[in-house]
Amino acid sequence: MLGSATFTGSQAEAASYHTKAIKVAKSELGTKYKMGGISSSGFDCSGLVKYSYQKAGKNLPRTAADIYKKGKSVKTLQKGDLMFFAPNKAKKPTHVAIYTGDNQFIHSASSKGVSYAKTNNPYWKPKYIGAKRL
Repeated sequence: MLGSATFTGSQAEAASYHTKAIKVAKSELGTKYKMGGISSSGFDCSGLVKYSYQKAGKNLPRTAADIYKKGKSVKTLQKGDLMFFAPNKAKKPTHVAIYTGDNQFIHSASSKGVSYAKTNNPYWKPKYIGAKRL
């Protein structure tokens, strides 16, 4: 996954927890959507992100809007970056997902539960407002 790249200090730590968080989220594929859900019995979008990163050793706030206040804004996505979405491109995000590479992300959607979606998905793409790297 990381190939022959070498990382030092915080870079290695970041690569490690991003990889772990993605692995945790992938292990929850198919888990049903549950408003306010923060466990394997059901997740909402921020519940999945918080749960996945917590298992990887990184504590995050509970809501998409509060998570959006963390990290550094990025234009070019890397695995583990958090993607944020809002209806009508509002400034306050209402949905968060984890970028997994290959132009796709993993999230918990009310229609499909924990699942993958493509970054060019016609529903999500117009709602995308930016990404953050923790």
